[in-house]
Amino acid sequence: MSATASLAVTHLVPLAAAGDDLDKNKVTPGVLGFIVFAVIGAAVWLLMKSMTKHMKRVDFEEAPEGAAPAPAAAAADSGAGGGKATA
Repeated sequence: MSATASLAVTHLVPLAAAGDDLDKNKVTPGVLGFIVFAVIGAAVWLLMKSMTKHMKRVDFEEAPEGAAPAPAAAAADSGAGGGKATA
């Protein structure tokens, strides 16, 4: 057993012995449990709000199946291909 593990066990033994006088039917998460739950809830709410904002910015229109590419995309592809320049 490592030194860290033995140190942890020596600190947990008194806590385990003190657990006998607690009524197991009345144990609740308490204030700390509520705070953790509230922080997680707020984080999820903020992430959903941010995701909604980012999804509204997306401008995506799916082309119908079998349709030709848009003229602007075809012009950009031919201009960037390095073909012969017309004067």
